[in-house]
Amino acid sequence: MLSVAVAALNERDPGRLWPLLAGALPGVCGGETLIYKLDDWNENEGTVGMPPAVAAAFDGLGAADLGLLRAGYPFARHYAAGSGRTPLTARRTAGAAWSASPTARLIGRVLDADHVLAIPLPRTTTPITGCMVYRSGTDFTDDQVRAAEQVQPLLAAVEQQRQLLEHWQRSAVPGPAGERAAECALTPRELTVLLLLADALTAAAIGRRLGISDRTVHKHVEKIYRKLGTRDRISTVLRAQRLGLIPMP
Repeated sequence: MLSVAVAALNERDPGRLWPLLAGALPGVCGGETLIYKLDDWNENEGTVGMPPAVAAAFDGLGAADLGLLRAGYPFARHYAAGSGRTPLTARRTAGAAWSASPTARLIGRVLDADHVLAIPLPRTTTPITGCMVYRSGTDFTDDQVRAAEQVQPLLAAVEQQRQLLEHWQRSAVPGPAGERAAECALTPRELTVLLLLADALTAAAIGRRLGISDRTVHKHVEKIYRKLGTRDRISTVLRAQRLGLIPMP
């Protein structure tokens, strides 16, 4: 999983980050497949991401079935009611009502799965976002739920990276920005740190946003200085703006 995360953090296309994770995450916590939803778990709207094989299984379903999938029963109501974001299984959340629910029947029919493990992204408030891992047979064990909890910070880091890269793509000079970033040998991670530097965040604040230590932030900043030929934050931001790497204020 660590190697997949490293690959994801070095991926320039934000649309590929979660598909990279989707192939490795189920095996970490004893699942067989997953879907991820990076907007609110509700039945009326929102994009559901899934591996191609899962998408093929859901192809042709009606709006009502897709609504059940989006709704994330029984997790959305549970997480919305409190501040906890600990991974939970559907069986432990809903009890016996899970097996009789329309959602359980849907995943049984389409995915041949009996159980779901929700892994919400930590620190999310509204909307509740994250992924759901599916398996057949017995429910997820305590160890598998703990494994899911251990990877939550990693998932949050990848999602933060995705959001920052999308912001960079929207705000930087189209086309040339990516070429210039490659010419300067800036990695995607260094680009996100550069964006936060331009927002005048301290190293500690950048570390909190990205889920990394202050020391790691300083290492990224040193590499950015070296690659852009600068010596301090202000000259670095100004040079990056002149190069079109980040938007002008």
